[in-house]
Amino acid sequence: MAVAETQLYAKVSNKHRSRSTSVLLESLLAKGFPAHIAQKALAATGQKTVEEAAKWLHSHCNDPSLDDPIPQEYALYLCPTGCLHNYLLEFWKESKRQCGKNRAHEVFPHVTLCDFFTCEDQKVVLLYDALKRVGESFSQRFPPSISLSLHSSTSYLGFFIDDKHANILKEFAQAFSSEASAVADCHVKPCLKQLHLTLSHKFYPHHQKTLEQLAKCINPGETCQWVAALYSRDMRFVHYQTLRALFQYKPQNIDELMINAGDFIYVDPTQQSDVSKGWVIGTSHRTGCRGFLPENYTETANESDTWVKHREYVFVTASRHFTQTENEPNVKTNGEVQSPSVSRSITKVLSLQNATLRRGVLVIRHGERVDQVFGKSWLQQCLTADGKYYRADLNFPCTLPKRKDSMKHFEYDPPLSCCGIFQSRLIGEALLDQEVTVSYVYSSPALRCIQTAQHILQGLKLDQKVKIRVEPGLFEWTKWEASKVIPNFMTVTELVEASYKIDTSYRGNFPLSSLVPSESYEEYVSRSSAVIKQIITACPSKGVILIVGHGSSLASFTRPLIGLPTRDSKDFAQVVRKIPSLGMCFCEELKEENKWQLVNPPVKTLTHGANAAFNWRNGISTNL
Repeated sequence: MAVAETQLYAKVSNKHRSRSTSVLLESLLAKGFPAHIAQKALAATGQKTVEEAAKWLHSHCNDPSLDDPIPQEYALYLCPTGCLHNYLLEFWKESKRQCGKNRAHEVFPHVTLCDFFTCEDQKVVLLYDALKRVGESFSQRFPPSISLSLHSSTSYLGFFIDDKHANILKEFAQAFSSEASAVADCHVKPCLKQLHLTLSHKFYPHHQKTLEQLAKCINPGETCQWVAALYSRDMRFVHYQTLRALFQYKPQNIDELMINAGDFIYVDPTQQSDVSKGWVIGTSHRTGCRGFLPENYTETANESDTWVKHREYVFVTASRHFTQTENEPNVKTNGEVQSPSVSRSITKVLSLQNATLRRGVLVIRHGERVDQVFGKSWLQQCLTADGKYYRADLNFPCTLPKRKDSMKHFEYDPPLSCCGIFQSRLIGEALLDQEVTVSYVYSSPALRCIQTAQHILQGLKLDQKVKIRVEPGLFEWTKWEASKVIPNFMTVTELVEASYKIDTSYRGNFPLSSLVPSESYEEYVSRSSAVIKQIITACPSKGVILIVGHGSSLASFTRPLIGLPTRDSKDFAQVVRKIPSLGMCFCEELKEENKWQLVNPPVKTLTHGANAAFNWRNGISTNL
């Protein structure tokens, strides 16, 4: 709701407000909806318009819980707007990028005034009236600015509100609690402890210093207009995980769930143990229906993404009015209108953060390999009787690089498929878009890894500037080699003749001859730890060290770097099986602390579906 609309709402009389809500209910009743279901729809959509409530009802026509008398849960938050809000959003974004998601990212920036409580659907409008009346009674007492001081511990980072201002806010929360409890017959508990605005919560202790540095870029004295806002959530799914659908899925079986891109799905983690691998069972927020859906069609969403904003009261003070000069037209940042001066301030904050760019290590698994699609006998499928290669499917590579020994060696050293080439180039282009500076590139001697590195560099437009260092020590755990021997890799000379951009002056830290067939897990872990340390030592310059390896590389090279203990071999195998083509991990150096930390990769993951082989003769020209 816009500020002007909120101010207008604050001036509306109780009688008019009740009549407006009554009109919404009467319109739904006129459409034939039962009163209790119509009230449920209005509560679930924030009592805004008949159209929204009617749409909700039509979407929930098959909801088995539609008749259940389960109310929504409501909470009263004090939320910042304006410049301070924009700085906080930048902190949210940058802290997630550098340190990964923590508990604070689940909800937008806010101060809790009254924690969640239940209210019957037909009495929700009385909460709106209570908020308006209490807001008006405190409008003259609300402080022109709220004093915030940064507080940090090993698991919490946030702003504490000064006692003098906190006492006023607690009185406001207590007044709303008393008013709402009296008129809406619900139990509202005000927050009477230390009032705070959380920045980060339940993060890894080694991220504390980085988060503190980011938090110090926020000026708590920035211009801010505070808003008391009433939110609701579905109380049935409080402890569930919330997923967001990335693609549409049409059910193939009666027990599967229909989802559209953008839908939210509630998933109970305790009910997933008996579900088939790659699937989850959940309930659609849009329809209320429950069923199975493919997990790779979703991504993790935030807890508050499904919350509904009902009403808000804007505390307007003389010093809070935004001003705008004729020479500074408004621009948009994060979807909010603001002046260029604010945009420049945010840009300055980000430039200060970027000025401290550190060394990074980006470990990537190779792209889709040809035998991953066509099986172990892929080579037999595309060789003529006289041993010449031909393209039996468009996903086979156009050609195979020349090698002096037998082509049969490709069977245990397979190339990328055409889709694998496309995947790799796409990742390179995404890294270019994010302005990632790759200074060094290391690759396993496997052909699929060298090809992946080459096409990533092409996507980055660095294939003429940065050369690939082929490091035998980066090869995967040899126990997993089907042939039980070390593959016969292409030589550096053959790779150069095949136009791969190889650093011919590089001498590997771990000679190819030292690779042991069927090595033990301990030997593999020891080799990986030694190689990654040697690579780090050999690359002192700032920027990103790109390492292209195998699924096992993501754990075996990053864990020793950040000081984590070795996984059990069974756990290690379980983790590696879930790593897709071009899966990646990113480590960043904290030089002042002489350590490394895992952070979010600079680009998003690449997800796509399967595409089976097709013969038009089957089913098209014959009767089914």
